[in-house]
Amino acid sequence: MNKTIWNKEEAIVDRQENNVSLKNMILNKTAILEHLRDGKLEFSPALDGYQLQPDSVDLRLGTTFYIPETWRMTDEGRVGIRADYIDVKENPEYFRMVKLKPGQFCEILPHEFLIISTLEKINFKKGDFAAILYPRSSILRRGLVIEGGVVDALYNGYLTIPMLNGGNHAVRLYPGERVCHLVFHQLSSELTMQEAQLHGISAAKYQSSTPYGLDAKLDKQEEIDLIRAGKLEELKSTHPLVVEAVSLKP
Repeated sequence: MNKTIWNKEEAIVDRQENNVSLKNMILNKTAILEHLRDGKLEFSPALDGYQLQPDSVDLRLGTTFYIPETWRMTDEGRVGIRADYIDVKENPEYFRMVKLKPGQFCEILPHEFLIISTLEKINFKKGDFAAILYPRSSILRRGLVIEGGVVDALYNGYLTIPMLNGGNHAVRLYPGERVCHLVFHQLSSELTMQEAQLHGISAAKYQSSTPYGLDAKLDKQEEIDLIRAGKLEELKSTHPLVVEAVSLKP
């Protein structure tokens, strides 16, 4: 019989048939420093003393901001721009990239959404851990909303920070501010590069991302065509998930 025990200090999953034990699933600062010393985890530029927290790493804003374009002029007149990433032929661009110079700032208008690159490029060089991006509480108190996400094992590149000003005042941001943090999680077993790069049946879209390519990238064209045609049953039947018996490593 499977037995699961959870407590505040650690999470232990004990499966008798596989004899698997997962301890300390969130890495604390000691484990993060060990990963840095052992070369399992790299940041460029290197972390400074302000960034390491008890169980996370703060990330700083970069200098590249993507601001939505909301309208354009056509022969017929001024038309609104639709954010339809599936129909990129009709809507090729709906963000404008702004590169700030040293000393410049960016004011986010009330209820405005934009995406920003991290200052740091990260490199997960070992396939036995991943991370989740969370906003810092100090950012939330300023009325800014940051949507987090999973940073997969063996990821290498810059991170995209989607940010919304949910308040009624413009909020000024400076490159270099610490706005979010990474919480690292130990995986149940190590993934190979091939396993980590396979997202569904397609290759990872955002591996090796740079500050100059933050816009959304397309999913596989076959999936997009089936979605646009409303053929969801065909999508499910032609691409079923094959569930095979997987033996967990002891």
